[in-house]
Amino acid sequence: MSAVCLRTEQLRKDYGGLRAVDGVNLEVREGERRAIIGPNGAGKTTLFHLLSGEVPPSGGRILLYGQDITHLPSYRRTALGIGRTYQVTNLFPRLSVLENVLLATFGLRRQKYDPFRPALAHREAVEDARRLLEEFGLWEKRDWPIGSLSYGEQRQLEIVLALAGRPRVLLLDEPTAGLSPAETHLVTHLVAGLDPRITVLLIEHDMDVAFQVAQRVTVMHFGRVLAEGTVDDVRRNPEVQAIYLGVEEL
Repeated sequence: MSAVCLRTEQLRKDYGGLRAVDGVNLEVREGERRAIIGPNGAGKTTLFHLLSGEVPPSGGRILLYGQDITHLPSYRRTALGIGRTYQVTNLFPRLSVLENVLLATFGLRRQKYDPFRPALAHREAVEDARRLLEEFGLWEKRDWPIGSLSYGEQRQLEIVLALAGRPRVLLLDEPTAGLSPAETHLVTHLVAGLDPRITVLLIEHDMDVAFQVAQRVTVMHFGRVLAEGTVDDVRRNPEVQAIYLGVEEL
């Protein structure tokens, strides 16, 4: 079996008297596709905030390839290989598609400390950006401002920006939210086709998408892990059927 790349131990997050994440234990293996599902308010996005370092935990530990990253800031976690997207698009609207990707590629490069050289003069960065945009079918729109893209294309571009940081672990927070059926199919296909060496954790409300992409599923409810296992395990779990998925649909 592949090595464990991401582990949480009794991870907690309190907001005053509200415990948003309550003693979550996760063990995700290298290259795994893991769906994190659950109703609104289950603590899924808070869990991602904890993993990416955007909020500090109230207790517990986070380990990345055995290294304790519990108290590292988000930029250090990015350098160690954690990338993520968000529920709401998080792009630079006044910049072009290519400029957005170049900024992302510079995140882990020394070129970011060279403000006097045009970004397009960095050939290696431009080639990396081109490769990613071609892979996602967006190279022909490289000079378009972000506002000219469809919402589905903006969601695709967010995944491109996350990949530009060469992550080992990629956190995708509802990548198909707000998309049309055709756009959802395209994004699902792109996520399913990501480099198998990249570990992917996916928050998704669309069960068809989650079950199509994931190898294993973690179900959260009121900040806790309610169930975990293969797609078939989760489909058959009576608690999941009663609380979240709906028995008539399984």
